[in-house]
Amino acid sequence: METLILNNDPLLEERVASLVSRLAALDAEMGKVVIGQHETRRQLLMVLLAGGHCLLEGVPGLAKTLMVRTLAQATRLSFKRIQFTPDLMPTDIVGTDILEEDAHTGRRSFRFERGPVFANLLLADEINRSPPKAQAALLEAMQEREVSHGGATYALPRPFFVLATQNPIEQAGTYPLPEAQLDRFLLYLKVEYPNAEEEVEVLAATTSAREPRIEPVIGPEELIEAQTLVRQLHISRALTEYVAQLVRATRPAGAEAATREWIDELVDWGAGPRAGQAMILAAKASAFLAGRFAVTGEDIAAVVAPVLRHRVLLNYRAQAEKMTVDEISRRLLEAVPRPRSPLR
Repeated sequence: METLILNNDPLLEERVASLVSRLAALDAEMGKVVIGQHETRRQLLMVLLAGGHCLLEGVPGLAKTLMVRTLAQATRLSFKRIQFTPDLMPTDIVGTDILEEDAHTGRRSFRFERGPVFANLLLADEINRSPPKAQAALLEAMQEREVSHGGATYALPRPFFVLATQNPIEQAGTYPLPEAQLDRFLLYLKVEYPNAEEEVEVLAATTSAREPRIEPVIGPEELIEAQTLVRQLHISRALTEYVAQLVRATRPAGAEAATREWIDELVDWGAGPRAGQAMILAAKASAFLAGRFAVTGEDIAAVVAPVLRHRVLLNYRAQAEKMTVDEISRRLLEAVPRPRSPLR
């Protein structure tokens, strides 16, 4: 697809090309360790460009943690990991007050010891292994990019990303994430099993003495610059209205005529306006990765499922019929007419 440069600015075009090249190099570095999972890796880059957070779900052993750790190694971002367990406390995430004594005066005072949330990239590993109280400790950080403790507010470093992994809810010893926290994740990615060829490569790579060396290829300044450019990408009024129609069509009480009957039958709660925001930002990130300055209908269609996956609540009938939100997303894309993607 042709590159669409709306500004006629050769310096801007050159800068965007440089950033896109760095992001391609970042994906290549991840590919040294994470075999396959091409779409998941691309979607992780979209989350970074959109400045959002990401939830990855899959059974144990599918390289979810490895993917995030490799992403951290290939960037110059500060990185912390929290292993969520049933006894994890909010202070283990945010931090706590430490009582200190001045060696010269003998005066004692409290000092705030910052927790692992104070990092550019935070891996919340197996986030659904902890009860809601610990999960909720991340909520303010994810939404406000700051935390409150002891009457004081502390800003988090920029950029700030939470990449959380979880095992499927039906597995023993897990706690469903609160809806309010789920909504703060820009995308909800399903990590699938590798195909036969990829699985052979995984077995060969992980049982040999070879250890790939990951080189950092992008830093926080470049990511912040890329995020700024992504928000400036063009999306037509028609496509913005299309996004609104897709989101509104998920709501039983106000579904569009083309979807009202089956949405009423299958959905308890539809997506809110934050889903539309996430859809547009993710679509802009998709366009940026392709070197384009304008969003197309294909960009939007590609992100509908991971945006809606955690924002649409199916009813008992849909669950009994083993219906998934991904199937709802597919039917929405078929039912809601997609406008042509104007260049301007």
